[in-house]
Amino acid sequence: MELLVSRSNEKIKYAALLGNSSSERARRGEFLLEGARLCSDAALSGISVVRAFFTAQALSRYESYIREITGRCDECFEISDEAAAKISDTGNSQGVFCICKIRDNKNGEINPTGIYLALENIQDPANTGAICRSAEAIGLDGIIVSGGCDIYNPTALRAAMGSSLRMSVISVACLPDFISEAGRKGMLTLASVPDAGAEDIRKIKFTSGVVCCVGNEGNGITRETADACEKKVTIPMRGRAESLNASAAAAILAWELKR
Repeated sequence: MELLVSRSNEKIKYAALLGNSSSERARRGEFLLEGARLCSDAALSGISVVRAFFTAQALSRYESYIREITGRCDECFEISDEAAAKISDTGNSQGVFCICKIRDNKNGEINPTGIYLALENIQDPANTGAICRSAEAIGLDGIIVSGGCDIYNPTALRAAMGSSLRMSVISVACLPDFISEAGRKGMLTLASVPDAGAEDIRKIKFTSGVVCCVGNEGNGITRETADACEKKVTIPMRGRAESLNASAAAAILAWELKR
């Protein structure tokens, strides 16, 4: 296994670029993944692993995880601790990194009988990742992402704990158009809003598929998306709280829809 020592090595610089730039991830169709378990999980989930990097300490400490990665990776390198620090997005890195191919899921097809959350302009990557994790645990059929943080942000990937790599995640450029098309396919489309006048999510009934939209942390769902939805729904709240964190709201909505 070739050893890469310098922080200025082109392969190291490229890995760091993917970790730091959403636009570069989108342009190059690749993303950086960090962590022994996450990288192993990605390889086992069928994600295409282009290149892997391991520190000497990681090679001895995470042997079983690394074996799964190297068996499914195009090329592997041992790297110095200094090079690992250049790539890492964490304060206590495990020294395991992979460059992976982004799956082609733009404007993908959804199951008209499935249950989906649509995320509009979610900015906090920790929220994006947590929503993906909750959606998989609850048993949703997938996530639709429009604007905001991309699911391949390093923080979002860690917060998702691999869920975003296992679930169906569809990126769409125009959520109102997507919602309108889902409605034409017979799906119930819902806009979640902090409005006491909206329908109680606990009382929603449906016989086919459903798409429920969750909006930006500060501004909520755009008017265009809300207008495209068939119904507005809300989570009843007590006390003086006026709204919920986006990931908490999404988990409650997902649970009620699946229930």
